[in-house]
Amino acid sequence: ISQRLAISGLFLALIALVAIASFISDAFLNPFNLINVMRQVALYGIVSVGLTFVILTAGIDLSVGSIVGVVAVATATMLNAGIAVPVVILAAVALGLCFGLINGVGVAWIQIPPFIMTLGAMVMLRGLALTLSDGRPIDVQNVTSEFAMIGRGNLAGVPIAVWIFLLIAAVAFFVLRYTAFGRNIYAVGSNREAARLSGINVTRVLVGVYAISGLLAGLSAVIFVSRLTVGEPTAGTGLELEAIAITVIGGASLFGGVGGVMGTVIGACILA
Repeated sequence: ISQRLAISGLFLALIALVAIASFISDAFLNPFNLINVMRQVALYGIVSVGLTFVILTAGIDLSVGSIVGVVAVATATMLNAGIAVPVVILAAVALGLCFGLINGVGVAWIQIPPFIMTLGAMVMLRGLALTLSDGRPIDVQNVTSEFAMIGRGNLAGVPIAVWIFLLIAAVAFFVLRYTAFGRNIYAVGSNREAARLSGINVTRVLVGVYAISGLLAGLSAVIFVSRLTVGEPTAGTGLELEAIAITVIGGASLFGGVGGVMGTVIGACILA
């Protein structure tokens, strides 16, 4: 009941912000502006959904912004090399997944504190992005219409990126609410030792949530490149702090075990 009340309060706060913004500026409710805001919600929200999984286990992932930067550079490079768009998308998402797995292994198996592990990954991956791009943005040549649709296209008047975000949020909601993996995430975040003693494979859960975070950061990078047609090595700078803020605004506790995807979606709308 308390969780539902918190979500209701967040939703009322969002409505109030929209009303205030509409009163202050006549341009706020302009369809062009609303579409831009929705695209921003999608970019923030996709990364924030992944970070929600991590924070629910009482962890943190400071590397998501740098993962976006590396994957953006890699995506632009692959597109310019003439690789087929579906292969590029799969490779980009897989690359983000790999970086997430590295974080998960460091945290769960080597038992490096999440803050230290992901802070180190943040610095190293940003350096890797700058090295691969020689410190310069990589312009995507001859952007195909199918790739451009991901970040700039609309479906039923709503940006495709927003549909992707809503689909991811729906899947994440189902996983957290109705699967054993989701229940294990909450159990690990509430009391890791108790979860271990009850038979939960804590290591597997931790590796899984960081892998999800990396995967969704990689997907966000694809949308970023599709929207701007450039692989920017500094893409995603500061995104980790915005994603953490969104998750906390949405009701998640940095101490783990409290929060959910619905709050994260509303938090993304509020921040955007």
